[in-house]
Amino acid sequence: MSIAGLAYVALVVRDVNTTAAVFEHQFQLARREVRTPQGRSAPLFSVAESALVVFPQDDPFLDDGATPGVNHIAMVAAEPGQLADRLGIAKGVSTEGSGLDGTRELRLDAEMTCGVSTRFCQSLAPASGGGDLIQRIDHVGVASADNGAATHFFASTLGLNIESTQTDLEVHTAIESFTSDRYGVVYHNRAPQVIGGLRVTFITVGDCELELLQPFAPAGVGESDDTLGAAPGNTRGDKSAIGRYMGKHGAGLHHLALKTGDIDAALSAFSQQGLSVIDTRGRPGSRRARIGFVHPRSLGGLLVHLVERDGV
Repeated sequence: MSIAGLAYVALVVRDVNTTAAVFEHQFQLARREVRTPQGRSAPLFSVAESALVVFPQDDPFLDDGATPGVNHIAMVAAEPGQLADRLGIAKGVSTEGSGLDGTRELRLDAEMTCGVSTRFCQSLAPASGGGDLIQRIDHVGVASADNGAATHFFASTLGLNIESTQTDLEVHTAIESFTSDRYGVVYHNRAPQVIGGLRVTFITVGDCELELLQPFAPAGVGESDDTLGAAPGNTRGDKSAIGRYMGKHGAGLHHLALKTGDIDAALSAFSQQGLSVIDTRGRPGSRRARIGFVHPRSLGGLLVHLVERDGV
């Protein structure tokens, strides 16, 4: 008995109908409705082997204090309670027997999962149809306070595979010039200075990954130095964004990334269809990918980016 994949990702948005329409029409995802234990209906969108389920902030099925974004992930287990017992996991708040569409579901203790709100659940029936624009979930981003501890839980305890690790650095090199009317010009390169960055670990769940993002800064780099020059698309900007999120919410689920075959065409189509996009063309991302963000205001406060990349 083990985890069989990722059943669904629970998303919280300000306006379910508007966001669901974007997923169905612009993202071309197949849709069906599921029922919560409280009798509410929620749209489910199939994405290859997994699914996205969209909720309003006040839905009682969600974790407490739900805000727009990724609320929780649910991993497939034929018998959630038995799997937790076999793994020796403290269950925390148990909701076994009260999952979506009457399935059995169990919540894990958030302290044990390093802030990554995680549930075990039985698999859900997929929606039929859909287009070819979105191939699958590429990853679910996690703002991580301790990649080592999170990796120990998800890889060692749950038995998931580590897909890869990397370190994203921003390094500055200063060039000095000495100009003399008699001796000419001499250029001098100072030693490179590491400003900071992110330690990244990808852990595979089914056909996608969890992306653990842990900010770091070397000794002597203050917060003001670290954020100066931060902008969307550079490493300092990415580190600053994760740091701000953790300062407000703590460690936990941060964003959703969807894999596409042609990111430039997808972003252009979204823009022409009236969606706000942060990137009009793909830019460099992790794992030799090209990435591009849709603005959260187009998705009810949810942060989503597209990924185009080849396997290795």
